[in-house]
Amino acid sequence: MRTERNLTRLDRVFARLDREPERPAHLDVPKMSRHRVALLAGTLAFYLAMVWLVVITSWLVRLDWQVMFFRPYQQWAGIHWFVDYYVVLGQRGPTAVMVAAWLGWRSWRQHTLRPLLTLGASLLLLNITVGAAKLGMGRLGPHYATSIGSNEMGLGGDIFPSGHTANAVVTWGILAYLASTPGARRWLSAVSAVVSLGVGMATVYLGTHWLSDVLLGWTAGLLVLLALPWCEPLIARAEDEIFDLRDRWRARRGSPVPAPLSPVETPVRLKPRAVPQNNETAARSPRAPAYLAPGPHTTRSERTPVTPAGSRRPPHPDRVARGTGPAARPVTGG
Repeated sequence: MRTERNLTRLDRVFARLDREPERPAHLDVPKMSRHRVALLAGTLAFYLAMVWLVVITSWLVRLDWQVMFFRPYQQWAGIHWFVDYYVVLGQRGPTAVMVAAWLGWRSWRQHTLRPLLTLGASLLLLNITVGAAKLGMGRLGPHYATSIGSNEMGLGGDIFPSGHTANAVVTWGILAYLASTPGARRWLSAVSAVVSLGVGMATVYLGTHWLSDVLLGWTAGLLVLLALPWCEPLIARAEDEIFDLRDRWRARRGSPVPAPLSPVETPVRLKPRAVPQNNETAARSPRAPAYLAPGPHTTRSERTPVTPAGSRRPPHPDRVARGTGPAARPVTGG
């Protein structure tokens, strides 16, 4: 009889911590599909429209001033302490360290540098695009506004678009981008959207950003995530060069170079087993379970139940075994 050892919760945890024997082949790299290109173009058009509405001092700027005069941090002063802590989820340093630690563990476990390199590429792209927009437009924040009703553009500021909001979109959205299953990608996308939405509204509550800054920050972060598939060939090339450099360094030191990982073979589709046309299979007995010992087995009606003390049937000289056919009973005199 086959028995299996029951794994404890600690055993399952350590099994999950073990590294995979080879790079997972089921992780799909996002491609720049037509749908993604169309979404990127629409997001870029919205980004330019937001900038134009602020430049011409439209209704969006008037809405910014109305929200600023409302002073949410005074209207809801009881949650000020919570918002001060929550807005840290959009700061570059703490969020990058937390996400890099998680992606570093994934890189070690999966024998690949793609998670860490993708995070680095996204943060580099974010710093270039958002930083250039901040310095180029030079908008002042609500606390440093000089003229009521103006757009405060070109005055040496650096808040348009919101860096906290864009960083929250990219840093937490990269987890959804690197998810290995569609279900995990959907859940992580929803979580990153909620976190980035909360970070943006927290900056408006604290009065450090205009409402239009936050809207443009969300758009800027989404543009970075949508453009990441264009960086995938560069990421793959950088990963190969890093591994080649590691192998050369090991060979120079005399350390054994590990064998390259074998490619995952393409699964072969098995043909269905041909069923014979005759009636031989109908008369064939069903296959015995795998856990039974090999050899012929008798039917249950032909076996006598046996207990440790022996058979439960009392010995009887006239008892006939089942299945042997009727037999004449001896006639006894009365």
